[in-house]
Amino acid sequence: MVASMKNGSTKCVANGACPRHKSRTQLTPTRPKKPRSRDHVFTLGIEEEFQIVDPKTRELRSHIQEILADGKIILKEHLKPEMHQSVVELGTEVCEDACAARRQVVELRSGLARLAAHDGLKIASAGTHPFSHWMDQLITADDRYATIVKDMQQIARVNLIFGLHVHVGIPDREEAIDIMNQARYFLPHLYALSVNSPFWLGQNTGLKAYRQMIFQRFPRTGIPDAFESLSEYEDYLKLLVSTNCIDNAKKIWWDIRLHPFFNTIEFRICDAQSRVDDTIALAALMQAIVFKLQKLRRDNITFRSYPRRLIDENRWRASRYGLDGKMIDFGRKCEVDERELLHEMLAFIASEVDELGNHAELAHIEKIMRESTGADRQLAVWEQRRDMKAVVDQIVAETYQGLNL
Repeated sequence: MVASMKNGSTKCVANGACPRHKSRTQLTPTRPKKPRSRDHVFTLGIEEEFQIVDPKTRELRSHIQEILADGKIILKEHLKPEMHQSVVELGTEVCEDACAARRQVVELRSGLARLAAHDGLKIASAGTHPFSHWMDQLITADDRYATIVKDMQQIARVNLIFGLHVHVGIPDREEAIDIMNQARYFLPHLYALSVNSPFWLGQNTGLKAYRQMIFQRFPRTGIPDAFESLSEYEDYLKLLVSTNCIDNAKKIWWDIRLHPFFNTIEFRICDAQSRVDDTIALAALMQAIVFKLQKLRRDNITFRSYPRRLIDENRWRASRYGLDGKMIDFGRKCEVDERELLHEMLAFIASEVDELGNHAELAHIEKIMRESTGADRQLAVWEQRRDMKAVVDQIVAETYQGLNL
């Protein structure tokens, strides 16, 4: 990656699962967490966008209104509609750690699956549906979505995609904008781990992640520029609002953003993940990255900030090849296998993983690197069966893994 990353520990970060993921007969002692002050507890919030699927046809079903009718009573504010009626969002509460996030994600997914089952439907989690067409999906009746469609027209109607958004809490917004600048470097690597949308409208796109190719047609998406200060960022927001570019700051949809209302850095680049384990592992990785960059900053050490035009090159490679390609190591000015760069990243955050107690989650990152991403698993089913319905069945099966049903 860069020279500063090579100064981190090279010790393996993930030599085994933590007790919370073992059976009672498998419990083994683990290293106790180091004490840390309150401002080092980087809370997590996770938002997942799900597909509502007819299990007979495997098509998307525009059914959010029916789910909301009962869902608001059961899942309350954790359940939200999206622009298309075949999309539903679940959002956790603020979670102190990855363990708490896992419990909430499992509980919320399980509740949504039960709601869908009442009407004979299933839920599925992937960045795109393999074959359903956006033209067949109804738009949710809501002033917000009506405004977006009026402004964006066909670009909005086509935007039938599903993402994973992770909030990492950080109370000092001046500090957060600096950390956001530096964290941009890691976005393509997070993207490569999360690719899960190789199909679009019944076609193999040849990309491991096509979702961002659809979404980047929107304005104010992709890798953001670096900001010199919080005031520069806030002045930018004020300018967009005052000139009627946007009516509120949430209409900035970058791959990473300082949230306009919460004291969080929000990572938005990842495809929706089929498996709970993948979602939690990515969230824990983002948490550790923010923690590491904050510690460096407080030690008066700055991780080098690269321009958007360079990071975009790696972003494209992540979308095209996932873990199987090469990315640019800007420090060494050469191409390097993505897995090698990811191992360097894990070494870079090793001490933070120790302090956060996220060894099991980071062990799962290693598993993804050894075995496959969601896109790889979808493509494997397609190569074996040549049946898009079988691909949907695979996504649904993974979405239900580990749920309490």
